[in-house]
Amino acid sequence: MPLFRLCHRFTLCCTSLYFVFNTTALYADLPKQSLRPGGIAVIPLQDNIHQVSYHNQPILITQHQQQRYAIFGIPLSASLGRLPLQTNQKPIEINIQSYPYAQQRLTVKNQAYVNPNPEQLERYAIEAKAQNDIYTSFSPRTWTEFPNFIRPTAGKFSNSFGRKRFFNGEERAPHSGLDIPAPVGQRVVAPASGVVVGVGDYFFNGKTVLIDHGQGLISMFCHLSAIKVDQGQPIQQGEVLGLVGKTGRVTGPHLHWSMSLNNARVDPQLFLSNP
Repeated sequence: MPLFRLCHRFTLCCTSLYFVFNTTALYADLPKQSLRPGGIAVIPLQDNIHQVSYHNQPILITQHQQQRYAIFGIPLSASLGRLPLQTNQKPIEINIQSYPYAQQRLTVKNQAYVNPNPEQLERYAIEAKAQNDIYTSFSPRTWTEFPNFIRPTAGKFSNSFGRKRFFNGEERAPHSGLDIPAPVGQRVVAPASGVVVGVGDYFFNGKTVLIDHGQGLISMFCHLSAIKVDQGQPIQQGEVLGLVGKTGRVTGPHLHWSMSLNNARVDPQLFLSNP
């Protein structure tokens, strides 16, 4: 049996193993834990648990020192309260807590980005499917311990992740990435090593690059002015993937950085040791 931190409280239920964690970062060199919609659960695993899944989507499992962990991305749409994860043993339940995401009201000059016409909607549907195919993929990892992430570009974080957004007064889905205001042409680098699995110029996202880091961990970089990598190219941490721009639906130049874990968009800052 692994040794758990004293700040954890554990209850063994008749039908599941129920964990209640605090939301502070508890594990060096692993993502920060935050049990909220759009957050991450870092779950120590017993030796007899070899598989963890959510809605038939496999969950990333990694080794840190002598302990194995499941790293679970909590969907922004997750309901508060107990959320069950399936394993090859009894289910594991985590307790999802509320989080005070802000609202954001934006004025977009091009009305097509607020109410696209049928042709634009058809284009968006094709692009969304291509991205979803990447987000739902689960490739082997190339690392032995969870990779340390770095900032993809310089600039002050806007803390825009999870904000409920209104474009020209009309409500849209919560913001699923982190915006970093920066000048056009500033370098954007890979925050961790992986393989470039998506390159395109999308309707809403503009010029975009997606990187697969393994086991359902995907990063996406949008609104670029230039793309410096090719589809299928291995990329190392710190290697330039593109340049900051203002393509797609934007109100000014910035980098939109998304992180997807088990097909859930989660707060990218949770991957950084020093955000």
